[in-house]
Amino acid sequence: MTAITVKVQPGGFEVAAEVARLKALPHVGAVVTFSGVCRDEGGRLAALELEHYPGMAEAEIGRIAAEAVARWPLAGITVIHRFGRIAVGDDIVLVAAASSHREAAFAAASFLMDYLKTSAPFWKKEHTANAATGEWVAARREDDDAADRWR
Repeated sequence: MTAITVKVQPGGFEVAAEVARLKALPHVGAVVTFSGVCRDEGGRLAALELEHYPGMAEAEIGRIAAEAVARWPLAGITVIHRFGRIAVGDDIVLVAAASSHREAAFAAASFLMDYLKTSAPFWKKEHTANAATGEWVAARREDDDAADRWR
């Protein structure tokens, strides 16, 4: 049975604690992580604001995680996605996949992140350093292309 953890939360998370939890699972020989961080876009960005559809976001992330489990031999998956206002330099998302061998963990982590970018119901607004209001960010074709490789 694969351990799946999905959290959508306003607060931060500890990457090391999440990795330690996955490493404690039986038969784990590899843990691959991706931590997305709010970047400053060359000094232009002050913060991101992420909105989500409560309940639906968790369900969709759980569906994506279950698909990863069906594709690769995984011991555990952790996906934590923040919402609310996120300052430059703060973590936004953590994807971690644990398996006996690295190939499955790498593939699953990449798959999870590609589908999070395109399927999970989150909306992102950029707050620039010199504007009072933020601008909603449109979906990117590059993200769709990345997810298409798994079809």
